[in-house]
Amino acid sequence: MLNTGLDQRVVLVTGGSGGIGRAISRAFAAQGARVAVHYYATETAAPGNRRWEHRTPSAETAHAFAAELGRAVAVPADLSAPDAAERLLDAVEDPMGPVDVLVNCAAHCESPDTVDALTPEGMERHYRVNAIAPALLTGELARRADGAPGRQPPCVVNVTTDAARAFPGQIGYGTSKAALEAFTRAAALDLGKAGIRVNAVAPGPVQTGWMSEELEAQVRELIPLGRVGQPEDIADAAVFLASQQARWITGQVIQVAGGHAL
Repeated sequence: MLNTGLDQRVVLVTGGSGGIGRAISRAFAAQGARVAVHYYATETAAPGNRRWEHRTPSAETAHAFAAELGRAVAVPADLSAPDAAERLLDAVEDPMGPVDVLVNCAAHCESPDTVDALTPEGMERHYRVNAIAPALLTGELARRADGAPGRQPPCVVNVTTDAARAFPGQIGYGTSKAALEAFTRAAALDLGKAGIRVNAVAPGPVQTGWMSEELEAQVRELIPLGRVGQPEDIADAAVFLASQQARWITGQVIQVAGGHAL
């Protein structure tokens, strides 16, 4: 891409300090964007909401990463909180100004997540972070953009999963991501008249440290292009969907998976 049009744009990446989100934050910063790196504020999380904390980057990690990026800030939020959308956008706007690109990358995933192990609390945790929070953030972003005449409309990139159509063994996670894909299409139709584009990237198996060498070899056999994904594969797709080159693309879920789960 010769010019992504992202220089000086304000980009909020939820879950932006670890895994795929970290690569997305870095990719936008490389395009000259000013990045707000959201991280999960475990110290203020609601009781019982402990989603894989051993894989959740600390506040220190998030702030150090933002400093490394340069024109970036780290902002904490528990996305399961009812007022998270308004509070998070306020926290970004105060130092950086209005958000131009929202990347909903943060995800909740817990185990066991099979049909016979489902609980009301577990299902609610999945949906609050994976579907409800992105929807509320998108709605709040749209309301704020509506009151800013002359400003270029913002855009939204959601991160789902290529197995959202059917994810056996991860029911709460998979169905909440399927809901996010449905929201992507519906929001694109609702917000198109305001010039706001809403798209999604659906990653396949991406190595962020969760796969052992043995498991990675097994998964590789399921992928037509012969390798598992890297976080940068997803980051490049997210940057494209937010770029000038994607200016007439909306309501799409782009599978970035090497042919996995077609």
